[in-house]
Amino acid sequence: MSGAEPAADGRLRCPWGLSTEDYLAYHDTEWGRPVHGDDALFERLCLEAFQSGLSWLTILRRREGFRRAFAGFKISAVAEFTDTDKERLLADAGIIRNRAKIDATLANAEVLAGWDTGELDALIWSHAPDPATRPAPRALGDVPAVTPESTALAKDLKKRSIRFVGPTTAYALMQACGLVDDHLADCVARGGGR
Repeated sequence: MSGAEPAADGRLRCPWGLSTEDYLAYHDTEWGRPVHGDDALFERLCLEAFQSGLSWLTILRRREGFRRAFAGFKISAVAEFTDTDKERLLADAGIIRNRAKIDATLANAEVLAGWDTGELDALIWSHAPDPATRPAPRALGDVPAVTPESTALAKDLKKRSIRFVGPTTAYALMQACGLVDDHLADCVARGGGR
């Protein structure tokens, strides 16, 4: 059934959060907690795109490298990156050196630099479903990979020239940034922790 399982401390958690200490810390302190601010959401958007086709653990363990490489994901700074910066990124072993994902990150920063302050935050959060309409998942099989809201978010972003964010990546972003709470019903972290 893959319901919540006890960790070493005896408290129940989502099973995926128990496989490594990195996952446990991320599960308990970040995943599913509300994230606001354009730069913070840009970081999550970029990291979810880099994760596409890879394990989240791969990204999580390189997050500090990504932050160093991409100027802390400050949109205005990344928007100013040059071809020299792109070559530096492609040679940086501290990140995922995927040309298409790097190109998308730089292009997205250029687009977002032209948006009003708070516009990315407002757009993403406008797709948060009403929590009253979403029962708490009891098992991992109850957690969707795509929802109508994530499909709409991906379409909205694409319509505004944001690249490399399909419905699945958009849903992972929604989970990571607290637009939805997909911690299992019995998980200690559900609702921001008990």
